[in-house]
Amino acid sequence: LADSPRSVAVPQRLKHALKALELQSGGATSFVSGRSMADLDRLFEPLRLAAVAGHGAELRAPAGSAPRHYKAAIPDDLRRRLMEFAAAHEGIIAEDKGYSLALHYRLVPQTGASVHAAVVALCADYPQWELDVLAGKFVVAVKPSGFNKGTGIRELMKSAPFRGRRPIFIGDDVTDEAAFAVLPEFGGLGFSVGRELPGVAGYFQTPGDVRAWLYRVA
Repeated sequence: LADSPRSVAVPQRLKHALKALELQSGGATSFVSGRSMADLDRLFEPLRLAAVAGHGAELRAPAGSAPRHYKAAIPDDLRRRLMEFAAAHEGIIAEDKGYSLALHYRLVPQTGASVHAAVVALCADYPQWELDVLAGKFVVAVKPSGFNKGTGIRELMKSAPFRGRRPIFIGDDVTDEAAFAVLPEFGGLGFSVGRELPGVAGYFQTPGDVRAWLYRVA
């Protein structure tokens, strides 16, 4: 976590390790993220891995291929109202991801419950839309129902070089639970970070432990 989504920095060593892992796996290495595809590419420049982005709204498999996009988006009026809510509350950062919109409250963590309640109330004004309200680490996001990280992994596993393989997934947020849920369909293994979840094969204590493991593997 950083003060804002765009101030996150990726260590060069991590980029090198992921590139090595991509080569070792014959290209079967992927990001699965709530961030947009463009944001992932910016963060990991010049690395271009296969990716499930936008909570499953975007898919690039294999690496270098043209991304496929999920058609649905949240209502424009709701998007505007969420942006206005963020602008009216100090410390709330609105991040428009196109298919979804996230309100980050990491600078004012004590407001988490009130931010979540406000987002739920705003979404209730649009009963004709099927919307998900996702609570993550110091963030509340709104996206259309019908796709998530789990559905993105299902799509990814249909394509070479992932097809027929046994996936290993590492995740640290509430929204990663949708990804853990689909792993048994492929005989996969899930590893959580920071907390042990039911059904996972194991867990890492910290993100630093994940990076250290990736460096050893690479």
